[in-house]
Amino acid sequence: MENKTVIDFQLVDKVNAVLQHIKSTFVGKDDIIDLMGICLAGRENLFLLGPPGTAKSALVRELARLLHGKTFEYLLTRFTEPNELFGPFDIRRLRDGDLVTNTEGMLPEAHLIFLDELLNANSAILNSLLMVLNERIFRRGRESKNLPALMIVGASNHLPEEEALQALFDRFLIRVRCDYVDPHHLNDVLDAGWLLEQKKTGEIPGIETEEIRQLQSLITIVDMQEIRPCYIDLIEQLRNAGVQVSDRRAVKLQRLIAASALLCKRTKAYRSDMWVLRYIWDTDEQREVIAGIVNAALQEEKEQEQLHPRAAINSAPNADDIYKEVMQMTEQWKDAETTGAERSVIKDRLRYLNGRCEWIRNADQKNFLLKPIDELWQQIMHRE
Repeated sequence: MENKTVIDFQLVDKVNAVLQHIKSTFVGKDDIIDLMGICLAGRENLFLLGPPGTAKSALVRELARLLHGKTFEYLLTRFTEPNELFGPFDIRRLRDGDLVTNTEGMLPEAHLIFLDELLNANSAILNSLLMVLNERIFRRGRESKNLPALMIVGASNHLPEEEALQALFDRFLIRVRCDYVDPHHLNDVLDAGWLLEQKKTGEIPGIETEEIRQLQSLITIVDMQEIRPCYIDLIEQLRNAGVQVSDRRAVKLQRLIAASALLCKRTKAYRSDMWVLRYIWDTDEQREVIAGIVNAALQEEKEQEQLHPRAAINSAPNADDIYKEVMQMTEQWKDAETTGAERSVIKDRLRYLNGRCEWIRNADQKNFLLKPIDELWQQIMHRE
């Protein structure tokens, strides 16, 4: 029988209030924000992939603003040195022959860590970062220190190409794309951004780092037994599809499934809490394959109450809807009365739909859709 008395519902409400506030500020980023909440509650790492200007840094900074603790943010380059992340050696101690790092204000002191352009990391700091990400330990020579980090977020505009960086990428259990917002929602984005500029955001929620730590300690009380057979079956399906889910990752993913249940005020995991497995891809090509396998498993959910809202969302594009919209835009483009502003909207929307086509698994459907898209682009280029 599910035991609800052991959860401090106020902690859950506080986290959800923080997430909701961020959602009201950043339009079209709900999936990323929900995953930030899951990783924060589960004390796991989150990787954001996306081009510049898609609010990756802004999302993390807003969470940091609402999390009453220490934050460390750094933009990595190929020439970043360990001192820039972990701090310099203490000169006073060095005179006495002790190699001790002065970590004040640096990564080892932070509760929330954001490493932008993570995959620029060089070999000089790679091993130190691997231990930080995997074990939450800073080790330098004879120094060894447990880190207070509640969550580590990495970001990049590309996926790893070198084998050494693949090991770094592997330490981020959850990966999510941060794309440009659908042009249809651009007006909402502008409204939210302007409100942020005016700092008219109303009452701002917040949460203490110790409260997050208390919430993280509740993860282990979530009952996973009922969904264990379904989880094992799903892991096997993913492996058979070519997705590399190591035993280590399979064990750690249970924390995020439990976090999903916890943020829904449950101490029992449902099948639908496995929605987080949509975001364990290694390559862009895997995203739609994994989503299809996970969504098929979630459709068998019997419980209908207290589901995580993300469990019910299927982000796969509808080929028929895309085709109809492209045909409508083609006719609109041909219309001599179409204004310059309307033509600009068509181009923005066409770019978005072209990207959505990459999510379509059926090759025939994808090629069928890309043909009218390419033809409309030819008309646009010819006219301009």
